[in-house]
Amino acid sequence: MSTAQRIDGKAKAAQLSEEITADTAVLLSEHGIKPGLAVVIVGEDPASQVYVRNKKRTAEACGFHSVQHSLAADTSQEAVLQLIGELNEDDGIHGILVQLPLPEHLDEQAVTQAVTPQKDVDGFHFINIGKLTSGNTADAFVPCTPAGCMLMIEDYLGTDLSGLNAVVIGRSNIVGKPMASLLLKSNATVTVTHSRTRDLPAVVRQADIVVAAVGRANMVTGDWIKPGAIVIDVGINRVETTVDGETTSRLTGDVDYASASDVAAAITPVPGGVGPMTIVMLMANTLRAAKLSAGLAA
Repeated sequence: MSTAQRIDGKAKAAQLSEEITADTAVLLSEHGIKPGLAVVIVGEDPASQVYVRNKKRTAEACGFHSVQHSLAADTSQEAVLQLIGELNEDDGIHGILVQLPLPEHLDEQAVTQAVTPQKDVDGFHFINIGKLTSGNTADAFVPCTPAGCMLMIEDYLGTDLSGLNAVVIGRSNIVGKPMASLLLKSNATVTVTHSRTRDLPAVVRQADIVVAAVGRANMVTGDWIKPGAIVIDVGINRVETTVDGETTSRLTGDVDYASASDVAAAITPVPGGVGPMTIVMLMANTLRAAKLSAGLAA
């Protein structure tokens, strides 16, 4: 019998969505500003198409001005950069999101760095990364997934994590590194682990907070978890199983939910945990960008 509390990202995201929608209505009625989000997608990657549809639907539900630019897979780097340049200059657009991964002939770094930092609602620009790393987040944009994870951790442990050990599994620029910066800012003692870490289970066992973002299905099992820890599972892995000749696929995280939930105090499920929070944090960043562009308190 699972003893852990299930951290419901879907419910938390719905609550935040309501707040963002209300805030957006006030911004429009009092200042005549409607937050604008532009999504640029290059090629036909099926998973990316789903994400972009969800983002557009959520943006419209929040009352945003939502624009989607779908470019052919063979679009040139020059054409992509020209479009981003036009969006940077467009006063009706406050947030620009380039859906990753990009086709191989495009230079991902050149494309993400072309977005002006004030509209970089993904938090990928080096200026925003620098602000986050140095703890100067007042006008910075934090990557959406770590920002959402942090809100879920704070719901359970408060905003001051002094005296707590946090272990982040994975060192990506999108999740692992910014997650470590946010945890440090909240006074946690942070260890970032990865594929080269010696005796990873022993390191994870020291953690009061575990954030798994490594992209390997069910890698973290219950015997890695310190009793009473908070476990945030960022992984989204599609696992295929064959039963009676029928092959079905299901989504699973980086954490083995069944065994970990016997030990942890609280844990996020996959799906329904971090995923919904990521999209709603994108909306929160876009609303902030709209307010900051008008010189309003964010």
